Amino acid sequence: MRKLLYFVLLLALAAACANPGAGPDGGPYDETPPFVVSTTPAAGDSGVEGHRVTLVFNEYIQLENASEKVTISPPQIEAPDISANGKRITVTLNDTMRPNTTYTIDFSDAIVDNNEGNPMGNYTFFFSTGTTVDTFEVAGNVLTAQDLEPVKGILVGLHRDTTDSAFRTRPFDRVARTDGSGRFSIKGVAPGTYRIYALQDGDGDFRFGQRSEMIAVGEKTVTPSSYPDIRHDTIWRDTIYYDSIVERPFTHFTPDDVVLLAFTEKNLARHLLKTERPIPEQFSIYFTAPSTQVPEIRGLNFDASALLPRISEGNDTLLFWVTDTALLRQDTLRMALTYDETNDSTLLNSPRTDTLELSPKLTWAKRAEQQQEKREEWEKRRDKALRNDRLFNEEPPTDWLNVTFNYARPLPPDNNPIIGVSEPLARLDTAGIHLLLQVDSLTEEAPYLLDTLPGRDFRFRVYGEWRPGQSYTLVVDSAALQSIYGHVNKKTEQKFEVATNDDFGALFVNVRGLDGDTTAIVELLNEQGKVARRTHAPEGRADFFYLRPGKYYLRLLLDRNGNGQWDPGEFDTHTKPEPIYYHPATFDVRARWDIEQDWDFRALPFTAQKPEALIKQKADPKKTIKNRNAERLREKGR
Repeated sequence: MRKLLYFVLLLALAAACANPGAGPDGGPYDETPPFVVSTTPAAGDSGVEGHRVTLVFNEYIQLENASEKVTISPPQIEAPDISANGKRITVTLNDTMRPNTTYTIDFSDAIVDNNEGNPMGNYTFFFSTGTTVDTFEVAGNVLTAQDLEPVKGILVGLHRDTTDSAFRTRPFDRVARTDGSGRFSIKGVAPGTYRIYALQDGDGDFRFGQRSEMIAVGEKTVTPSSYPDIRHDTIWRDTIYYDSIVERPFTHFTPDDVVLLAFTEKNLARHLLKTERPIPEQFSIYFTAPSTQVPEIRGLNFDASALLPRISEGNDTLLFWVTDTALLRQDTLRMALTYDETNDSTLLNSPRTDTLELSPKLTWAKRAEQQQEKREEWEKRRDKALRNDRLFNEEPPTDWLNVTFNYARPLPPDNNPIIGVSEPLARLDTAGIHLLLQVDSLTEEAPYLLDTLPGRDFRFRVYGEWRPGQSYTLVVDSAALQSIYGHVNKKTEQKFEVATNDDFGALFVNVRGLDGDTTAIVELLNEQGKVARRTHAPEGRADFFYLRPGKYYLRLLLDRNGNGQWDPGEFDTHTKPEPIYYHPATFDVRARWDIEQDWDFRALPFTAQKPEALIKQKADPKKTIKNRNAERLREKGR
């Protein structure tokens, strides 16, 4: 008998060696999500007095990103203690408990099992310190007002006090946070009427106190309610065919379609930001905000009349050219700068005078030394060539006035090239600027106009009667331009082609529903969401000619103050951010094709407007069971 048992054991071992895949593999994976087996206090309990909540699960669990995903309402000024250990989660509330209040602890999808990471799903625990538990919910989305981008992780709160001062002086009554798609759901709301806000709470006090905090203000008050509803769930037989559709009753809470448009107020606090002096000829001064008052400069070791100022429209960026060549050799310019500065406590502007000392990064002496070194190297090359009887045509190093050309390639018939120079001009000889048209093998002078770009006196636009498909050459003769420092240009020319009409398509937009008193600006966006073209549409008509083939998108700005740019809102003055709208379609522009498009920009809610391809903030990946058992069976050939 002993020999027989030994023989059977040998056969079993041999069979196992012959079929190694048939051995033990540790068994099937755990694909069951964790679930709560007990809580203290009980879920939905009333009359709760303690500060600690304990949840016990059927297996070991983890709590992922608790600081980001777990939201407690009403908000806790003193941060709660949240910990996960083994099969237990403990939440200790350190604030004084509010009487007659429903508390919710929204764990979102943070709870997973310890071994396989199986998600429990969205889970919210609730209890009440009073005799009733409030169950209403308010839901919606937060988008940026400037480009309708979903805002992730912003705080959304309700105030029972509907006065404006509550947003600044009191913490929210109920709160939630948005997910990756900008969606929020405030739970445990009591019956009543509320104001709703969004707040990027920088200091953690659940109140709006800093202008740098992103905010959104609901246009209307919200009154939560509910009604019985039916959801239709599809039961699938497999990945292709469905088995049946099941009706499931549920409680539908409203409103669930609140849209909050978030913005950051303009930084109106004006302070001196920085100064720069990269070269002896110029220096720049920057402020944090605009002002109606032009800053004044008084030279302490030089005459300020030697400065040529170039000041931005809002007086917040100042560029000065030093026109006195004697001052260029002076390493340090000392000056008194008088400007408007904001008092951070009163938010009022008052004059302030600072003493500035500005020295160039590259001094006049250092640059002269570098120029001398270049000259000496050139002379060595020249002398060596002469000693060896070689031809030497290299020009000596010279500080030329730099001339640049900027144009699209090929040039659309409705565009115009731009000539740029590197320094302020003392002289411009238009007789030394030529536009040549290529006719067969010859060139002939073509008429043109030269105009200074608004606000850019170092750049000039060349207007010509462009002939589609023709070749041109733009020529700037030597010394046609001379800077205030005596530098002249060397002869420069640029050839360019004008595109044919067959290279382009066109898009014509008819905007419906415009208010005649509001300036409408229609923007054409490229595939990256950048502005390719923009035009005013006072009568609702926006024409985009000479478009290169490609995919485009449409955006509309209602420019209420007519300054040509988007402006955010301001809470204290009840100023709303200027409205932005997107057309949801993608426009595939083709050569020799015209597209005519009607656009009712208010036809869709804000959440359905922005094309998916332009949305940068994507929804959070949905946690699912990994389904590793199916893969295991496939590997085993079953």
